[in-house]
Amino acid sequence: MKFDLLTLFPEMFSGPFDSSIIKRAKEKKLVEIRLHNIREYSVDRHRTVDDTPYGGGAGMVMKVEPLASCIESVKKLAPQSMIVMTSPHGKQLNQTLASDFAAKSGIIIICGRYEGIDERIRTLYVDEDVSLGDFVMSGGEIAAMAIVDSVTRLVPGVLGSIESATADSFSDGLLEYPQYTRPQEFNGLTVPDVLLSGNHEEIRKWRRGESLRRTRKLRPDLFVDFKPSAEDLRLMVESDD
Repeated sequence: MKFDLLTLFPEMFSGPFDSSIIKRAKEKKLVEIRLHNIREYSVDRHRTVDDTPYGGGAGMVMKVEPLASCIESVKKLAPQSMIVMTSPHGKQLNQTLASDFAAKSGIIIICGRYEGIDERIRTLYVDEDVSLGDFVMSGGEIAAMAIVDSVTRLVPGVLGSIESATADSFSDGLLEYPQYTRPQEFNGLTVPDVLLSGNHEEIRKWRRGESLRRTRKLRPDLFVDFKPSAEDLRLMVESDD
């Protein structure tokens, strides 16, 4: 899986991409991450990448020429990669979208900055706009990190077990069940008996029931679109008892 990140601040990525799961994925050559500084594609002596907006208004807009040159250069390196732009206009990043991206051979991510990017970039080049949510950030770099991290986890071989990815929250539309480890008792709170029973079927049912209960309580917005099976309905009744 190849990630090409187009940004004005490549130095922002050195910490998050040089540790933990992403670092190991890079070392195993399961993912490749390349950073491209948009400013290097500006042709004037000041390396200008922004200008005032037509029609007036506050702030600056990222210029079309340097970014277009950067995109076209990177596209030659990764002709099969889809082009994603971080933008408040986009689809909100979720597990389904991350799974869709993970099925691609590569993704080129344009990190938004300033008041926005010249609209002609979107019209000419962008396949998908992606947002982290309905809030404002200084730029798209953090959103790009989130995209890379969520997609990398789904690349085969990155996690120790495929179950780690399929059991994650949102993978089946539900929040993940509660997790426990040693010690068995802490500050008067004990691990549920079923997890100590060794009965794998009962553990499976308990976990499923807890996922259902937790999602219905904490994220009713997710539960609206969830279609429970007959077993799910039975487990929900049991969890309410």
